[in-house]
Amino acid sequence: MTAPHSVPESLGASIRAARREARLTQTELGELAGLSDRTVREIENGSPSPAVGSVLRLLEILGLHVSVTR
Repeated sequence: MTAPHSVPESLGASIRAARREARLTQTELGELAGLSDRTVREIENGSPSPAVGSVLRLLEILGLHVSVTR
């Protein structure tokens, strides 16, 4: 597996790792977040334009936090 290079890829990789650590499938995580497994898969794969609300729901469920710095 290659290292993520973009923000969406890095974010997706972090979500995937946290989901696996929580022992959830993409379908289970999607159900908890009110999203389809396809949406979860696309976000995990580094979709360049995921809906911010969808990403935030996944982060909240998985106990992940995002910080923005300059």
